[in-house]
Amino acid sequence: MSRRRPRRGPAPAPATAAAVDRGLQPERTTLSWSRTGLALVTVSAVFLRWVPHYGLGMLLLPLLTLVCALAITMTHNRRTNRAVAGIRAEVDVVEPMALVALVAVLMGLGGAGIGFVLYAP
Repeated sequence: MSRRRPRRGPAPAPATAAAVDRGLQPERTTLSWSRTGLALVTVSAVFLRWVPHYGLGMLLLPLLTLVCALAITMTHNRRTNRAVAGIRAEVDVVEPMALVALVAVLMGLGGAGIGFVLYAP
């Protein structure tokens, strides 16, 4: 009988979503979240252009959009990996409160932008 020897060396790196699911869905998901983060950075630059008209209080909106963009960028890989693992295990891994919070922040930013445009001095 042959005995398996324990593997020596570094532990294998955790599998990414692309390694687990060879289809294009993980790539499309990653690209869409990257576009969302880039769109938020662009919106924050537009808000920065309004600072001379509305004062320093306007800096809160670009700061909020940059925080949202950073949060999306830092967490999209983990969310994608969890989703692929959940699909393979046939388990629901959706975090509805995180999605609802993101939608609420984006709706608030959109409303603030429309309000500032309509009531421009």
